[in-house]
Amino acid sequence: MERILPDKARLKKEYDKDIDKRTRVTRDLESFMESCFETLPSNYTVKARVKSFESYFKKYIRYLKEKEDLLSRENDVPLIHDTIGIRVVCPFLDDIEAAIDMVKKFFTIVEIEKKGDAYSFKEFGYEATHILIKIPDSIGKKYKKADDGDFSGEIAEIQIRTILQDAWSEVEHELVYKAEWTPYDMPLKRKLAAVNASLTLADTIFEEIRRYQKQLKTQIHQRRTEFFDHIENQMDAPLFKNYSPQRNEETIRFIEDSGSIDDLLLNALYAHNRGLYEVAINYYSTILEMNPDSKIGALILKHRGMAYFSQSLYEEAIEDFKYSLKKDETSYKSAYYSGIVQSCLKRWREAAEDFTKSLSIYPYQVYCLYRRAQAYYHLEDYPAALADCDAALDLDGEFNQCKRLKKLLMDKLRM
Repeated sequence: MERILPDKARLKKEYDKDIDKRTRVTRDLESFMESCFETLPSNYTVKARVKSFESYFKKYIRYLKEKEDLLSRENDVPLIHDTIGIRVVCPFLDDIEAAIDMVKKFFTIVEIEKKGDAYSFKEFGYEATHILIKIPDSIGKKYKKADDGDFSGEIAEIQIRTILQDAWSEVEHELVYKAEWTPYDMPLKRKLAAVNASLTLADTIFEEIRRYQKQLKTQIHQRRTEFFDHIENQMDAPLFKNYSPQRNEETIRFIEDSGSIDDLLLNALYAHNRGLYEVAINYYSTILEMNPDSKIGALILKHRGMAYFSQSLYEEAIEDFKYSLKKDETSYKSAYYSGIVQSCLKRWREAAEDFTKSLSIYPYQVYCLYRRAQAYYHLEDYPAALADCDAALDLDGEFNQCKRLKKLLMDKLRM
């Protein structure tokens, strides 16, 4: 069958008659998607565009070259689905799946294609997730088309990429896709491939670092929970006999130790959270033998002090907390933790001094004020204790333990 060439003027006339309304539909889609992605923790960027007619026509001609049977009659409609395009750019690889789930939640999906999945381990090229969606009725029916229809149910394309995938796409589009001349010289092709491979590797490394950070955050949070539970058992139970701390259980696995500070710290936290305090202390000590800089050293000493505390090795814990503060004079938590251990030893005056030191570095500490109030209570300095309770309640009016301590103090002062 003889193929009839497309009538560009006719296509442009058809394309242009609804361009203004199509632009409004695109803006509404963009706004709706921005509101959806605001609910996710990562920072997503949503960009929208209506394809220009020249880009549309070039793509149509390219389709004709690829599919000889695409146009067999003069009145055939171009099968191009990215006339309305939405691009979603996210920081990390894991964010892509969250974005896909979000699109599935709010749109009717026609097709999902993950570009680049077919590459072998030797190949690098354009990577992104392309999703074809139907324009929802809530947007499409707002705008009547010139032929009395509307845009509801028409197809739009959503592309989801990381920041680095988006950067490569932009550069590739200018150097290869839009260019009249593309590199034939093998060294230039290799350079382009090397740049793409570097960006792909960077995406992978960034994701590994992010997962590492999440693991550390989880383990540090669990370690702090255990530490504070121990504190409350030691210090609050004598005052509030009906107090019962909550504990979280978690299955933890050690990772393969590469000898890096990050791996050693993560394994130390795993051991610490499992209650393997001697193992944790050995890991912390190994890190300290590597002579890390002052900030890192202060952090490790603080963790090791907590491990000593959990073993009831109070003098060793105090020594680590003091040394941590010496290495980092801004480490108000080290001074606070030292005060905690002094309190467990019923050294109330030393505890009050440590809490005061911590508050001199950072005064907005509700728990530090509360613990110093406890120390003053045991020193029978009830006015000072009451002043600290009031200061703590000014920062957190719902601090129930502090309210209970204040009631005890007021009873002591017969107020």
